[in-house]
Amino acid sequence: MGEPNINTDEPVRVNHKARNIAIAVIAALVVVALAIWGFTAMNKEDHAAKGTKENPVVIGVVGATDPQWVEFTKQAEAQGVYVQIKDFQDYTSENPALAAGDLDMNEFQHLLYLANYNVSNGQDLQPLGGVAIYPLGVYSTFEDGKPKYTDISQLPAGSTVAIPNDETNQARAIGVLKAAGLVTLKGDWTAFTIPQDIDETKSKVKVVPMKAEQIANTLKGGSNDLSAGVVNNDYVADAGLKPTDAIYQDDAEAEESRPYINIFAVRAADVDNETYRKCVEIFQTKAVLDKVQENADGTAVFADKFTTAELQSYLKDIEQDIKEK
Repeated sequence: MGEPNINTDEPVRVNHKARNIAIAVIAALVVVALAIWGFTAMNKEDHAAKGTKENPVVIGVVGATDPQWVEFTKQAEAQGVYVQIKDFQDYTSENPALAAGDLDMNEFQHLLYLANYNVSNGQDLQPLGGVAIYPLGVYSTFEDGKPKYTDISQLPAGSTVAIPNDETNQARAIGVLKAAGLVTLKGDWTAFTIPQDIDETKSKVKVVPMKAEQIANTLKGGSNDLSAGVVNNDYVADAGLKPTDAIYQDDAEAEESRPYINIFAVRAADVDNETYRKCVEIFQTKAVLDKVQENADGTAVFADKFTTAELQSYLKDIEQDIKEK
C-alpha cells in the first residue's frame, strides 16, 4: 500500500489588511450617517420655522377650551400658521414660563398685571397687541323692584356712590367715576388712586368704599344711602343683574381704562417677530372676536385698534407709577 497523499505545503496566508480597513471605514461612515440622521430627526422641530406644524407657536392661556381659542386655532391653521394653546390653571405661572422661553406668547392679563410682574421681577415682557377690556359698570340703586336711575346724568348732586374697597378695583372704580364726570381729582389719575385723591368740593357725588361683594346686593335691596355703585363683573350675575343694566361703564378709549387692556405678551426681543404679529392679527379678526364676545356674555369692549407702540407706552407709564407709589 502506498503512502497517503498528504499535502504538507504551508497554507497560503492572504493579507486582508486593506480589505479590513475599507470595511472599518465603511462601517464608521454608516454609523456617522445614522447618527446624523437620528440627530436631525430628533431636532427637526428645533430647526423648523416657527409657526410650522413641526414647530408651532406656543401660547399660554387660562381656558384653552374657550371658544375663542378653538376658533383661533382653526383660523390660524387656515392661514398656514400652526399654534399650540397651552392651558394654565392659574394666573401666576404664565409670565415666568414666557420669560424662561417655555412659551412664545401668552394672553391672559391686562397691562397693570404685566407692569406689576415686570417691576417686581426685574423682567421686560412687552405687549404685542390688544384684545379687550371687560368693563366695570356703574349700577343704580333699586326702587320698587327696578332701577331708580336709568342714566348716569340722573344721579343727584351730593348723593353717594359705592366703590369696591380692594386696591386694584378701587382705583379703577374712581377712574370710571372720573370719566363719567362724577368726581374730580386733586391730581392725575393713576392705577393706584385712592379716595383721598378725590377733590370732594369739586365733585358731583361722594364716594364710599365697600366690600365688592356687598355693593350689588345693597343696591338691589333698594338702599336709601346710595344712589349707585360700581360693581365688579364677578358679582353682577350673582345679584340678579345683567351687564346691560349698567348706567355707565368703561370706555376702551378712555385714559382710565388703559391699565385694564388685556393683551398678548411676548419677550422684548420678539416684539418684531412677524409670525407672532401674524398670530395677533388672526386673533383680532371678526371670526375670533365674535367668540371672545360670546365667551364674555356680550360684555367685552374690544381693544384691537391700539398699536404695539401705544401699548408699550402705556405699559411704561404704568411701570413708572408703580415705582413711584
